[in-house]
Amino acid sequence: MNIEPIARIYTDFPDKFGIPRQSGLVDGLIGKIVFEKKYKSVDAIRQLENFSHLWLIWEFTKSKVKPDKFVATVHPPKLGGDVKVGVFASRSPFRPNSLGLSCVKIEKIDIESEKAPIIYVSGVDILSETPIYDIKPYIPYADCHVDAKEGYTAITKHAEIEVDFPSDLLEKIKKDKQEAVLGVLKQDPRAAYNKKPDYIYGMAFEEYDIRFKAENGKLIVVDVCYRNEKNYKNVK
Repeated sequence: MNIEPIARIYTDFPDKFGIPRQSGLVDGLIGKIVFEKKYKSVDAIRQLENFSHLWLIWEFTKSKVKPDKFVATVHPPKLGGDVKVGVFASRSPFRPNSLGLSCVKIEKIDIESEKAPIIYVSGVDILSETPIYDIKPYIPYADCHVDAKEGYTAITKHAEIEVDFPSDLLEKIKKDKQEAVLGVLKQDPRAAYNKKPDYIYGMAFEEYDIRFKAENGKLIVVDVCYRNEKNYKNVK
């Protein structure tokens, strides 16, 4: 089977560090889905406005998977990094076909601009410019299973961390992005194996580099800078 991108999604994440590990965790994260020329048709999304959510099938473009080597187990970050689970019992990006699946909320559908149709969605967990291979409507009666078992995610789903973001630094962020930035940091973007004391982490978000450290069980933002400023290197 040969597949090709039908669209690309543009988000506030130029790098993978900081992206929430699941979709829907940070409502304020907005994505813009722009169709490739071949699939740029308003007819292709007819009646999509009558749904509230979408499934997106996309590619983990930054996952380093060797096509000739199958790795059967992964280490979920939320389990501390030292517990192995089967790759097919996880949502790890290190998968044989490098395909991701996200459920996002439709915020707006543009059918009038020059690049229309464009779909604006929220709750994204995807790197900017990621290719989208398929879009399907979320259907509550078929897709929602209230009695589903949670597996090991039952002990990790509410694991947020306190964030200390000084007001003078937060004001450097656009007002309509502040809630999203705070939401991302509360998810604790650090890898379980890289939680070093006195270490300054750098997260690229939209046009900003956000520097933070961990201290006394919380994340403390220490600097915010524009990513294009000279000599401001991104550290992770």
